[in-house]
Order: sequence, then structure tokens, then C-alpha cells
Amino acid sequence: MTKQTIDRIRKFTEDRDWDKFHTPENLAKAISIEASELLECFLWSDTEYDINDVKEELADVMVYCRNMLDKLGLDEDEIINAKMDKNEAKYPVEKARGNSTKYDKL
Repeated sequence: MTKQTIDRIRKFTEDRDWDKFHTPENLAKAISIEASELLECFLWSDTEYDINDVKEELADVMVYCRNMLDKLGLDEDEIINAKMDKNEAKYPVEKARGNSTKYDKL
């Protein structure tokens, strides 16, 4: 996410004095609710969906995730790379390639 986009999200929240509502718990709830709305885009069909609805719901998830990063003072690159390190160890290419089995069953 570019600095310009991050600043725009922060300004949107600040201009409306909404930071006081952005507790980690409330943000986690909002992320979950928006993720459910994203999933709803694919209800009954995984091939017939409105891409504009998908983009809007995905953006909502990402905005709330950005707000959660800010609230907790986390760096997105740092936490994503730490998680990728774990995922790469749990799912080595030679065992996981082309296989959707959970890591503890590989």
C-alpha cells in the first residue's frame, strides 16, 4: 500500500473522529464482518460474481486491516514476512507443491 493511500485512510478516520471507536476488538470484528461480506459475493457460485462488489468488499477488509496495523503499531511488511517464514517452513515446496493438504498431514 502506498504512503499516499495510507495517509488517505488515516485522514478519513481522523476527519470523522472515529479513532476512539477503533479498538483492537472492534477492528477485529469489522474485519470479520467485511470478510463475510466478501465471501457473500461468491454465495451460490464461484464463477458468477460481480467483480465490482468483490473489489469494494476486499477494499473494506484492507482498510480495516490498515487501521488495525496503526492501532497496534505494527508494520505490515514485518508481520507478513514473519508469517511467510513460518509458512515456508510448514509447507516445504517438495511436499506441498500441487497439494492442498494441511501442513500437519503432509
